[in-house]
Amino acid sequence: MKNSRSGRPGGRKPARGGATYRLDVEYDGTGFHGWQYQKNARSVAGELSKAIEQAGGQVRELGGSGRTDAGVHALGQVAYLRLSAEADAEKLLKGLNGALPNGIHVSSLLRAADGFHARHDAVRRSYLYQIIRRRTAFSRRYAWSVGEHLDVALMANAAQSFVGRHDFSRFCERPKAQTSTIVVVDDVQVVESGELLLVRISASHFLWRMVRRLVGSLVQVGTGRMSPDELAKLVKEPTAPGELPSKSTAPSSGLFLERVEYPGEPPVGSVLPAFPRLGSGLAYPPFLGAHAASDSESPS
Repeated sequence: MKNSRSGRPGGRKPARGGATYRLDVEYDGTGFHGWQYQKNARSVAGELSKAIEQAGGQVRELGGSGRTDAGVHALGQVAYLRLSAEADAEKLLKGLNGALPNGIHVSSLLRAADGFHARHDAVRRSYLYQIIRRRTAFSRRYAWSVGEHLDVALMANAAQSFVGRHDFSRFCERPKAQTSTIVVVDDVQVVESGELLLVRISASHFLWRMVRRLVGSLVQVGTGRMSPDELAKLVKEPTAPGELPSKSTAPSSGLFLERVEYPGEPPVGSVLPAFPRLGSGLAYPPFLGAHAASDSESPS
Protein backbone atom coordinates (compact mmCIF):
# COMPACT_ATOMS: atom_id res chain seq x y z
CA MET A 1 0.00 0.00 0.00
CA LYS A 2 1.30 3.46 -0.86
CA ASN A 3 2.18 6.04 1.78
CA SER A 4 -1.07 7.16 3.40
CA ARG A 5 -0.07 10.80 3.13
CA SER A 6 0.86 10.73 -0.53
CA GLY A 7 -2.55 11.76 -1.84
CA ARG A 8 -1.97 9.18 -4.56
CA PRO A 9 -4.37 6.44 -5.61
CA GLY A 10 -3.58 3.01 -4.24
CA GLY A 11 -5.42 -0.27 -3.72
CA ARG A 12 -9.15 -0.50 -4.26
CA LYS A 13 -9.94 -2.17 -0.91
CA PRO A 14 -8.69 -1.62 2.63
CA ALA A 15 -7.24 -4.47 4.64
CA ARG A 16 -9.65 -6.60 6.64
CA GLY A 17 -11.22 -4.69 9.50
CA GLY A 18 -10.65 -1.29 7.86
CA ALA A 19 -13.18 1.25 6.65
CA THR A 20 -13.51 3.69 3.74
CA TYR A 21 -14.91 7.24 3.89
CA ARG A 22 -15.69 10.00 1.43
CA LEU A 23 -14.51 13.49 2.35
CA ASP A 24 -15.75 16.67 0.67
CA VAL A 25 -13.11 19.34 1.16
CA GLU A 26 -12.83 23.06 0.51
CA TYR A 27 -9.57 24.95 0.79
CA ASP A 28 -7.83 28.23 0.15
CA GLY A 29 -4.78 27.17 -1.85
CA THR A 30 -2.76 30.23 -0.85
CA GLY A 31 0.25 29.09 1.15
CA PHE A 32 -0.03 25.44 0.12
CA HIS A 33 2.12 23.69 -2.49
CA GLY A 34 -0.97 22.08 -4.00
CA TRP A 35 -3.00 19.05 -2.96
CA GLN A 36 -0.30 16.42 -3.36
CA TYR A 37 1.70 15.38 -0.28
CA GLN A 38 5.29 16.62 -0.46
CA LYS A 39 8.10 15.72 1.87
CA ASN A 40 9.53 19.21 2.29
CA ALA A 41 6.54 21.45 1.52
CA ARG A 42 3.16 22.22 3.04
CA SER A 43 0.32 20.52 1.13
CA VAL A 44 -3.43 20.08 1.59
CA ALA A 45 -3.22 16.26 1.65
CA GLY A 46 -0.38 16.41 4.17
CA GLU A 47 -2.32 18.70 6.51
CA LEU A 48 -5.45 16.56 6.19
CA SER A 49 -3.55 13.38 7.01
CA LYS A 50 -1.97 14.94 10.11
CA ALA A 51 -5.32 16.30 11.32
CA ILE A 52 -7.05 12.92 10.86
CA GLU A 53 -4.36 11.27 12.99
CA GLN A 54 -4.74 13.97 15.64
CA ALA A 55 -8.49 13.34 15.66
CA GLY A 56 -7.93 9.65 16.41
CA GLY A 57 -8.09 8.11 12.93
CA GLN A 58 -5.37 5.70 11.80
CA VAL A 59 -4.79 6.65 8.18
CA ARG A 60 -4.02 3.80 5.84
CA GLU A 61 -4.58 5.71 2.60
CA LEU A 62 -5.77 9.14 1.52
CA GLY A 63 -6.31 10.18 -2.10
CA GLY A 64 -8.03 13.02 -3.89
CA SER A 65 -10.14 13.17 -7.05
CA GLY A 66 -7.25 15.00 -8.67
CA ARG A 67 -4.25 17.14 -7.91
CA THR A 68 -4.42 20.92 -7.72
CA ASP A 69 -1.30 23.03 -8.20
CA ALA A 70 0.22 25.47 -5.72
CA GLY A 71 -2.11 28.40 -5.11
CA VAL A 72 -5.18 26.75 -6.66
CA HIS A 73 -8.30 26.63 -4.47
CA ALA A 74 -11.12 24.11 -4.08
CA LEU A 75 -14.81 24.54 -3.36
CA GLY A 76 -15.52 20.83 -3.81
CA GLN A 77 -12.48 18.58 -3.77
CA VAL A 78 -13.42 14.97 -3.01
CA ALA A 79 -11.11 12.51 -1.27
CA TYR A 80 -11.32 8.89 -0.20
CA LEU A 81 -9.97 7.92 3.19
CA ARG A 82 -9.14 4.38 4.24
CA LEU A 83 -8.73 3.90 7.99
CA SER A 84 -7.31 0.90 9.82
CA ALA A 85 -10.53 0.61 11.83
CA GLU A 86 -14.06 1.97 11.54
CA ALA A 87 -14.64 5.30 13.28
CA ASP A 88 -17.60 7.39 14.36
CA ALA A 89 -17.86 9.62 11.27
CA GLU A 90 -19.56 12.53 13.05
CA LYS A 91 -17.02 12.53 15.87
CA LEU A 92 -14.11 12.19 13.46
CA LEU A 93 -15.38 15.09 11.32
CA LYS A 94 -15.64 17.36 14.35
CA GLY A 95 -12.17 16.45 15.59
CA LEU A 96 -10.68 16.72 12.12
CA ASN A 97 -11.97 20.24 11.51
CA GLY A 98 -10.80 21.24 14.98
CA ALA A 99 -7.26 20.11 14.13
CA LEU A 100 -7.06 21.55 10.60
CA PRO A 101 -5.28 24.86 9.95
CA ASN A 102 -7.12 27.90 8.68
CA GLY A 103 -7.74 27.56 4.97
CA ILE A 104 -8.92 23.93 4.95
CA HIS A 105 -12.41 22.74 5.89
CA VAL A 106 -14.04 19.32 5.51
CA SER A 107 -17.74 19.93 4.80
CA SER A 108 -18.73 16.25 4.80
CA LEU A 109 -17.24 12.94 5.98
CA LEU A 110 -19.37 9.85 5.38
CA ARG A 111 -18.88 6.08 5.31
CA ALA A 112 -18.49 4.81 1.76
CA ALA A 113 -18.26 1.46 0.02
CA ASP A 114 -14.86 -0.12 0.45
CA GLY A 115 -14.22 0.11 -3.29
CA PHE A 116 -14.95 3.85 -3.48
CA HIS A 117 -12.15 5.74 -5.24
CA ALA A 118 -12.41 9.53 -5.54
CA ARG A 119 -10.46 9.73 -8.80
CA HIS A 120 -11.43 6.55 -10.64
CA ASP A 121 -15.16 6.80 -9.85
CA ALA A 122 -15.55 10.46 -10.87
CA VAL A 123 -17.37 11.11 -14.15
CA ARG A 124 -16.88 14.87 -14.49
CA ARG A 125 -14.89 17.74 -13.03
CA SER A 126 -15.79 21.43 -13.14
CA TYR A 127 -13.33 24.26 -12.62
CA LEU A 128 -14.28 27.89 -12.01
CA TYR A 129 -11.97 30.77 -12.90
CA GLN A 130 -12.52 34.32 -11.60
CA ILE A 131 -11.34 37.41 -13.48
CA ILE A 132 -11.87 40.85 -11.98
CA ARG A 133 -11.97 43.72 -14.45
CA ARG A 134 -10.30 46.36 -12.32
CA ARG A 135 -7.30 46.67 -10.06
CA THR A 136 -8.14 46.10 -6.40
CA ALA A 137 -6.16 45.47 -3.22
CA PHE A 138 -8.27 42.42 -2.42
CA SER A 139 -8.22 40.48 -5.68
CA ARG A 140 -4.81 38.82 -5.78
CA ARG A 141 -5.72 35.77 -3.67
CA TYR A 142 -8.90 34.80 -5.51
CA ALA A 143 -9.04 36.44 -8.93
CA TRP A 144 -6.94 37.56 -11.88
CA SER A 145 -7.02 41.32 -12.18
CA VAL A 146 -7.23 42.29 -15.86
CA GLY A 147 -7.33 46.06 -16.34
CA GLU A 148 -7.82 45.99 -20.12
CA HIS A 149 -11.22 45.98 -21.78
CA LEU A 150 -12.49 42.46 -22.44
CA ASP A 151 -15.00 41.64 -25.17
CA VAL A 152 -17.10 39.14 -23.21
CA ALA A 153 -19.30 38.12 -26.15
CA LEU A 154 -16.23 37.36 -28.25
CA MET A 155 -14.73 35.30 -25.41
CA ALA A 156 -17.95 33.32 -24.93
CA ASN A 157 -18.09 32.58 -28.64
CA ALA A 158 -14.42 31.53 -28.81
CA ALA A 159 -14.83 29.29 -25.76
CA GLN A 160 -17.12 26.97 -27.72
CA SER A 161 -14.12 25.80 -29.77
CA PHE A 162 -12.97 23.92 -26.64
CA VAL A 163 -16.17 21.84 -26.42
CA GLY A 164 -15.90 18.27 -27.66
CA ARG A 165 -13.16 15.67 -27.92
CA HIS A 166 -9.87 17.34 -28.77
CA ASP A 167 -6.12 16.99 -28.46
CA PHE A 168 -5.17 19.66 -25.91
CA SER A 169 -1.42 19.05 -26.13
CA ARG A 170 -0.81 22.75 -26.84
CA PHE A 171 -2.68 23.72 -23.69
CA CYS A 172 -0.85 21.64 -21.09
CA GLU A 173 2.52 21.43 -19.40
CA ARG A 174 4.85 18.64 -20.56
CA PRO A 175 2.46 17.00 -23.06
CA LYS A 176 4.93 14.22 -23.86
CA ALA A 177 4.82 13.11 -20.22
CA GLN A 178 1.02 12.60 -20.41
CA THR A 179 -0.48 9.16 -21.04
CA SER A 180 -2.84 10.92 -23.46
CA THR A 181 -3.57 14.55 -24.29
CA ILE A 182 -7.10 13.80 -25.54
CA VAL A 183 -9.79 15.35 -23.31
CA VAL A 184 -13.56 15.48 -23.68
CA VAL A 185 -14.77 18.96 -22.69
CA ASP A 186 -18.50 18.91 -21.94
CA ASP A 187 -19.21 22.59 -21.46
CA VAL A 188 -17.59 26.03 -21.23
CA GLN A 189 -19.45 29.06 -19.91
CA VAL A 190 -18.33 32.69 -19.73
CA VAL A 191 -20.60 34.67 -17.40
CA GLU A 192 -20.55 38.25 -16.09
CA SER A 193 -21.23 38.80 -12.37
CA GLY A 194 -20.77 42.45 -11.44
CA GLU A 195 -17.08 43.30 -11.73
CA LEU A 196 -16.24 39.61 -12.02
CA LEU A 197 -16.00 37.61 -15.23
CA LEU A 198 -16.49 33.91 -14.46
CA VAL A 199 -15.30 31.06 -16.67
CA ARG A 200 -16.48 27.52 -15.91
CA ILE A 201 -15.02 24.55 -17.76
CA SER A 202 -16.43 21.04 -17.26
CA ALA A 203 -14.71 17.94 -18.62
CA SER A 204 -14.03 14.27 -18.06
CA HIS A 205 -10.60 15.18 -16.70
CA PHE A 206 -7.95 17.86 -17.13
CA LEU A 207 -4.29 17.99 -18.07
CA TRP A 208 -1.64 19.80 -16.04
CA ARG A 209 -2.26 23.58 -16.27
CA MET A 210 -4.85 23.05 -19.00
CA VAL A 211 -7.57 25.22 -17.42
CA ARG A 212 -5.22 28.13 -16.77
CA ARG A 213 -4.02 28.05 -20.38
CA LEU A 214 -7.53 27.86 -21.79
CA VAL A 215 -8.56 30.86 -19.68
CA GLY A 216 -5.39 32.75 -20.59
CA SER A 217 -6.10 32.15 -24.28
CA LEU A 218 -9.67 33.41 -23.86
CA VAL A 219 -8.32 36.62 -22.33
CA GLN A 220 -6.07 37.00 -25.38
CA VAL A 221 -9.23 36.82 -27.50
CA GLY A 222 -11.06 39.26 -25.23
CA THR A 223 -8.31 41.87 -25.53
CA GLY A 224 -8.12 41.46 -29.30
CA ARG A 225 -4.63 39.95 -29.37
CA MET A 226 -5.98 36.71 -30.81
CA SER A 227 -9.01 36.05 -32.99
CA PRO A 228 -11.55 33.29 -32.26
CA ASP A 229 -10.48 31.60 -35.50
CA GLU A 230 -6.83 31.60 -34.42
CA LEU A 231 -7.76 30.04 -31.11
CA ALA A 232 -9.94 27.41 -32.79
CA LYS A 233 -7.03 26.48 -35.05
CA LEU A 234 -4.78 25.86 -32.01
CA VAL A 235 -7.41 23.42 -30.72
CA LYS A 236 -8.21 21.66 -33.99
CA GLU A 237 -4.66 21.61 -35.35
CA PRO A 238 -2.34 21.13 -32.34
CA THR A 239 0.74 20.81 -34.56
CA ALA A 240 0.05 23.92 -36.64
CA PRO A 241 2.59 26.75 -36.29
CA GLY A 242 1.58 29.65 -34.11
CA GLU A 243 1.84 31.28 -30.69
CA LEU A 244 2.00 28.76 -27.88
CA PRO A 245 -0.78 29.25 -25.26
CA SER A 246 1.82 28.61 -22.53
CA LYS A 247 2.80 32.27 -22.89
CA SER A 248 -0.71 33.24 -21.81
CA THR A 249 -1.11 31.04 -18.72
CA ALA A 250 -3.56 32.58 -16.24
CA PRO A 251 -2.41 32.94 -12.59
CA SER A 252 -3.25 30.10 -10.21
CA SER A 253 -4.92 32.43 -7.70
CA GLY A 254 -8.13 32.77 -9.72
CA LEU A 255 -8.71 29.03 -10.15
CA PHE A 256 -11.11 26.90 -8.09
CA LEU A 257 -11.89 23.19 -8.34
CA GLU A 258 -15.62 23.76 -8.14
CA ARG A 259 -17.24 20.35 -8.30
CA VAL A 260 -16.46 16.66 -8.85
CA GLU A 261 -19.42 14.60 -10.02
CA TYR A 262 -20.12 10.89 -9.48
CA PRO A 263 -22.72 8.53 -10.98
CA GLY A 264 -26.25 9.41 -9.92
CA GLU A 265 -25.45 12.98 -8.86
CA PRO A 266 -27.10 15.97 -10.55
CA PRO A 267 -25.00 18.21 -12.81
CA VAL A 268 -23.36 21.35 -11.47
CA GLY A 269 -25.78 24.28 -11.17
CA SER A 270 -25.65 27.92 -12.22
CA VAL A 271 -22.32 29.69 -12.57
CA LEU A 272 -21.78 31.72 -9.39
CA PRO A 273 -18.81 33.51 -7.83
CA ALA A 274 -16.70 31.35 -5.53
CA PHE A 275 -18.08 33.14 -2.45
CA PRO A 276 -20.14 34.13 -0.69
CA ARG A 277 -22.21 31.01 -1.30
CA LEU A 278 -25.22 29.81 0.68
CA GLY A 279 -23.58 27.60 3.29
CA SER A 280 -20.71 25.16 3.00
CA GLY A 281 -22.77 21.97 3.09
CA LEU A 282 -23.51 19.85 0.04
CA ALA A 283 -26.63 20.54 -1.99
CA TYR A 284 -26.84 16.97 -3.31
CA PRO A 285 -26.61 13.46 -1.85
CA PRO A 286 -22.94 12.42 -1.85
CA PHE A 287 -21.97 9.45 -3.98
CA LEU A 288 -20.85 6.75 -1.58
CA GLY A 289 -20.41 3.85 -3.97
CA ALA A 290 -22.46 0.70 -4.45
CA HIS A 291 -23.71 -1.05 -1.29
CA ALA A 292 -22.38 1.70 0.98
CA ALA A 293 -25.11 1.15 3.54
CA SER A 294 -24.48 -2.57 3.92
CA ASP A 295 -20.73 -1.97 4.01
CA SER A 296 -21.14 0.56 6.82
CA GLU A 297 -23.11 -1.99 8.85
CA SER A 298 -20.74 -4.88 8.18
CA PRO A 299 -17.29 -3.58 7.31
CA SER A 300 -15.00 -6.11 5.68
